[in-house]
Amino acid sequence: MESKDVTDPNAVSEKTVSEETVAETVSEEAVTANPAAAASTPAVLVLEDGRIFRGTSYGATGSALGEAVFATGMTGYQETITDPSYARQLVVQTAPHIGNTGVNTDDAESRRIWVAGYIVRDAARRPSNWRSERSLDDELAEQGIVGIQGVDTRAITRHLREHKTMRAGIFSGDAARATDKELTDAVLASAPMEGSRLAEEVSVDAAYTVEPKDFGWDGEPRFSIAAIDLGIKRMTPVRFAERGVRVHVLPATATLADVQAVNPDGFFMSNGPGDPATADNQVALLRSVLDEKIPYFGICFGNQILGRALGFGTYKLRYGHRGLNQPVMDRRTGKVEITSQNHGFAVDAPLNGATQAPEERYGRVEVSHVSLNDDVVEGLACLDIPAFSVQYHPEAAAGPHDAAYLFDRFIELMADAASAKETSTDSKTEDKK
Repeated sequence: MESKDVTDPNAVSEKTVSEETVAETVSEEAVTANPAAAASTPAVLVLEDGRIFRGTSYGATGSALGEAVFATGMTGYQETITDPSYARQLVVQTAPHIGNTGVNTDDAESRRIWVAGYIVRDAARRPSNWRSERSLDDELAEQGIVGIQGVDTRAITRHLREHKTMRAGIFSGDAARATDKELTDAVLASAPMEGSRLAEEVSVDAAYTVEPKDFGWDGEPRFSIAAIDLGIKRMTPVRFAERGVRVHVLPATATLADVQAVNPDGFFMSNGPGDPATADNQVALLRSVLDEKIPYFGICFGNQILGRALGFGTYKLRYGHRGLNQPVMDRRTGKVEITSQNHGFAVDAPLNGATQAPEERYGRVEVSHVSLNDDVVEGLACLDIPAFSVQYHPEAAAGPHDAAYLFDRFIELMADAASAKETSTDSKTEDKK
């Protein structure tokens, strides 16, 4: 996959995670960054229901607490660990061999690794790929990410599928010397994902702009959009820029005044971590934008926020959708898409036919996309206002590109809105004559 750098002014000074978050993910104990020593250091994965898996340390040594989830992608592990949507989660890779192609600067989806901890079966002894710049083990250790290797990830995945995602902890080195009860108690004392507000922690501090000319677009931008960074992946604004759209990336704390200041043709909300029930500020912002009739497109967390803005509820899935191979039906076309997904919450909306939005001023809405695995809502389309969203990641870094057309659909929505606005202006001018 060809990729290019996106200029992010915050990249030179990484956002400091709050002391509370650090306390929940990495212990106060010294964390060693010696991969060779860590590989022979005993480590233990403890689930909140008392299930324990033993292996050896991978990456940094110490302790990490978070929600244990599994990701089914056969490739793209670097994109996975640098996806901000995985903040405060311990990621189990179901693919057995991890680290074979190393890591490089180009494939990172954000300015740092965001997973709270990393769980793999067979870690590569050394990377072998012409694009590799360093080993995954070294990268995890350098960024203080505690991991475990040599565990049965199939058994862990089956356990999570049968019993649901749950809080967990990875302990190695001195941290692993505690009794099983002490380790389980530490896990039970950690914060659950329900009720967690994390988008503000992973978002940028200051706005920046991604220009089409930097990604192969010849000529003036076709449109400009305001994109709220709730945990945005680097390739998302790139996909817009490749199509001639200037992207003003704004922090998660942006207000309607901030949005209006960039005079956008459209409004976008990104993927991100945490419980959508905590996103009251973003829901209020989106309602203000919808009231202004600015075209809207949301993905993942942005889909859940649209659902809430329309008046629907959200709920936590038993074990979520995470991976590059999730089948989704586009009900408008009948086409089945294989999609990249990473979410543990979903919108609770009627699946069949158009329905009146609970927030009646927004008119009718329908479920436009649905999961073929479990009938979870995978997209919403408003029928009376210019707004739609999907629950998955159409930028697909890494993953299939079946859903790339959604960027074009949003551009068409903005073009239609601009045309309608121009027609209305011409009509008013004629009336005055």
